[in-house]
Amino acid sequence: MEINFITFLAAAVVTLVIGFIWYNPKVFGTIWMRENNFTEDDLKKGNMLKIFGFTYIFSVLISMALMSFTIHQSGALGMIGGPPMIESAKPSFHAFMADYGTAYRTFKHGALHGFIAGLFFAFPVIGINGLFERKSWKYIFIHAGYWMLTLTIIGGIVCAYA
Repeated sequence: MEINFITFLAAAVVTLVIGFIWYNPKVFGTIWMRENNFTEDDLKKGNMLKIFGFTYIFSVLISMALMSFTIHQSGALGMIGGPPMIESAKPSFHAFMADYGTAYRTFKHGALHGFIAGLFFAFPVIGINGLFERKSWKYIFIHAGYWMLTLTIIGGIVCAYA
């Protein structure tokens, strides 16, 4: 199983593209700004290079982490000690990978697991933070919905192309 690292770089762009749409004032941006007590002027004050740069870097890390959720063969690879150990792996590993190395490596399968990661990981984390920060349910659902959609698409890309 070879890993295409370009896929992680490409998948990371998804957070930015969906964010531009999701948080647009015509979609959820106006509600999001109201829930955060932001004005348009407040948003212009941020360091956009820093915000978008770190968002992209963090998104690369997220896309790499989703590989373990979406690509089941990663578990088999981990059982032998990772990629450096492929050559010395037992014949049973090579037979398994020959038979099942591409099983469930589709966009649809990755999207399912990405959605599950969003629903059972991102949503609860955002919910907990939102509750302690005394944020509204609108705030929580806007962010959770964004991450559920984003992780669904990133999961599909990573599973199909990594």
